[in-house]
Amino acid sequence: MITIYGIKNCDTMKKARQWLDEHSVVYHFHDYRKAGISPELIQPWIEKVGWETLLNKRGTTWRNLSEEEKTDIDAAKAAQLMCKQPALIKRPVLVDSEQDEIQVGFSTEAYHRFLRD
Repeated sequence: MITIYGIKNCDTMKKARQWLDEHSVVYHFHDYRKAGISPELIQPWIEKVGWETLLNKRGTTWRNLSEEEKTDIDAAKAAQLMCKQPALIKRPVLVDSEQDEIQVGFSTEAYHRFLRD
């Protein structure tokens, strides 16, 4: 089962979903801005790819955090911030639950490799 996590109106998400559609990949879309995200979901992602890969420090959500929130980041604090403000999670997050694999971000090359297309 393939699930793509992200935010509906994100341009990168639109590109990723279009690519999946064009390649006839069956997937479930989880909009974590609407449906939320849980620590139980984020923790395995952090264990697989690291919180540094998941945490989006380039967006306005990161820039709008207080200096206190931005300092002394570790896995636990990053997970807490991402659950509180899902826009802090890099997009998209593509998960193959059967293969126990995760791909963060979108590129056609990475998706070809991930899906063995």
